[in-house]
Amino acid sequence: MSSFDLVIKGGTVATSGGVTTCDIGVRGGRIAALGEKIAGGDRIIDAGGKLVLPGGIDAHCHLDQPRAKGLASGGAVMADGFETGSRSAAFGGTTTIIPFAVQHRGQSLRTAVADYHLRADGNSYLDYAFHMVVSDPSPAVLGQELPALVQAGYTSLKVYMTYEAMVLSDRQILDVLATARELGALVMIHAENFECLTWLTERLEAAGKTEPKYHATSRPMAVEREATHRAIALSEIADVPILIVHVSGREAADEIRRAKARGINIRAETCPQYLLLTEADLDLPDFEGAKCMCSPPPRDKASQGVLWQGLKDGLFDILSSDHAPYRFDANGKKLHGMRAPFRKVANGLPGLETRAPLLFSEGVVAGRIDIERFVALNSANAAKIYGIYPRKGTISIGADADIALWDPEKRVTICNADLHHNVDYTPFEGMVVQGWPVTVLSRGDVICDNGELLGAKGRGRFLECGPPEPVSRKETAWT
Repeated sequence: MSSFDLVIKGGTVATSGGVTTCDIGVRGGRIAALGEKIAGGDRIIDAGGKLVLPGGIDAHCHLDQPRAKGLASGGAVMADGFETGSRSAAFGGTTTIIPFAVQHRGQSLRTAVADYHLRADGNSYLDYAFHMVVSDPSPAVLGQELPALVQAGYTSLKVYMTYEAMVLSDRQILDVLATARELGALVMIHAENFECLTWLTERLEAAGKTEPKYHATSRPMAVEREATHRAIALSEIADVPILIVHVSGREAADEIRRAKARGINIRAETCPQYLLLTEADLDLPDFEGAKCMCSPPPRDKASQGVLWQGLKDGLFDILSSDHAPYRFDANGKKLHGMRAPFRKVANGLPGLETRAPLLFSEGVVAGRIDIERFVALNSANAAKIYGIYPRKGTISIGADADIALWDPEKRVTICNADLHHNVDYTPFEGMVVQGWPVTVLSRGDVICDNGELLGAKGRGRFLECGPPEPVSRKETAWT
């Protein structure tokens, strides 16, 4: 019997801490050895000429998510569940996904989590955790359900400052933040001012300006800037770290930079759509602009430059896809027809499979970030922030053998027909990228290799998350 189930030989191994050339010995699904010329191995993978990277972690994606009642675009059906979503993620070099278990108003949070397990368990190719979405922070939820769920490994939650069916008042957000502080959980915040964007939407509709391009007009940068500023103030008052999700523009980024300069413990993420698309992409003929509708919307070229700088210098901790898979058909974006007002078009776009390759090509190959920073943004920081490091997000002895072998020279023209999600378009159609994962392993199992799916549906396991990294425990006057 060999000492190892698998040995990966001769690759250039990169983590967020550095780059080296070594072999990797895998035993029982975990990394058991790192060194030169490791002998043995029931299976050998020759990684010569390849980058050997920790598998990516997409810490913000939506899969098989039931729509909240009351949304103007209610009724649209997500195209990807855990089977197709995790499959797509794997082909893009991602080995861990963290989607959302959504509590709707009047629903028990515990019931929402149980329902999401029914959707996920037995369907995923990859390991997964859940964020909780709290839309009804009742005394029972905050006092009983949330403490029990955090103890059980659901240590991150999200609240919304927008969407009629999800929005919380400032006081409710403070209640959630204070509870999270006591429990050592991390709160993610979708920061857009609901009252302002609703007022703008109604004005636009009254003027007959309802095409997809006006979605961006209804959500100018000031709407995101104000809410980001307010979210930071609430976190400061509650003395608890927060993470601002899907930051889209330079004005919100400036608010976060100023807060960090004051010593506020705040984290932030952005997404490929804000690095590569602009609001002009919403102004395409034949309703095509609806394909690029997301919230916040894409901004301008100046914002793209600010966001890239933030990825480089540490303003942003992670890059997530915010994968929200609605097809361009009568069950998705066209649910209310080709002339539907933007308010009634399902928000979101697909991106699980293209997230990491776009960051590699436009970041590393283009010279904007180095490979260590890529690993930090793609996997290591998310693992640390969400309490699954060092089991995930790194290549070290004892870590799960979640590994992606990248061909840094491979050039790919992104074409939806070649992707593995269940969405009928990609907003990045026709874009040429350099660098693509060719072999992807999850806990030592080869999930996909040179375009072939080898993993088994349902092999993915639920991950109980530990305490998030940015947790404050200081005493306050009000505790």
